[in-house]
Order: sequence, then C-alpha cells, then structure tokens
Amino acid sequence: MSDMQDYKSSLADAASRKFETFSYLPPLTAAETRKQIEFIVSKGWNPGIEHTEPENASGNYWYMWKLPMFGETNVDAILAEVEACHKAHPKNHVRLLGFDNFAQSAGAAMVIHRGKTV
Repeated sequence: MSDMQDYKSSLADAASRKFETFSYLPPLTAAETRKQIEFIVSKGWNPGIEHTEPENASGNYWYMWKLPMFGETNVDAILAEVEACHKAHPKNHVRLLGFDNFAQSAGAAMVIHRGKTV
C-alpha cells in the first residue's frame, strides 16, 4: 500500500479546515477560476455567491451575496460579482455555487477566496 498524506484538519483550528475537493489543492489561479465558471455556465447552472466568517464556515449557513445570478452567462460579470463580494467582506471565505434547476441542488461549490483566520 502506498503512503497516503494525512491532511491535518481540526474544528478547533479554523485555518486547517477543508470545505470541498478543491480545498485540498493549491488555491485556484485566475485562469482556473474562469474555467470553473465557464463549466458552470456551460451546464446551464445558475451561479450563486455566498460568504461567511472563517470560524463559522463549517456550519450549514453561509450568507448569500445578493440573489443567485439566474440566467447569467457572462463569465466576466460573474467574476466581477465574486470580486465585489470579496472586496465587501475581505475577512470572509467566499464561495461560488452552480445551482442546477433540474436536480434542485448545487451542482458545483468551491471556495474562491479564503478569509483570514484569527
């Protein structure tokens, strides 16, 4: 059996928490973030943006940034809203979701900006 890496994570240490598959990888570059948004748009999913304080990120409730962007297909407009949310709440985690109308669920969710932990 190969050696597996243990990702140390603890509820007591907000900086160590993982939120989704991408959080085990290095932060997404601007180009990689754009590709993820292009994927969400190509699936016909509605982008949504949420944010929360790092110490509350493991809970189910994140604050919604405006309403989901129903029908938005302009990647630059979606990126601008992600950045506006981050600018308004620089200490918070900011995540992007892709809401699937047919499955009635989020088809994609990723933390785009990680807030600073205390």
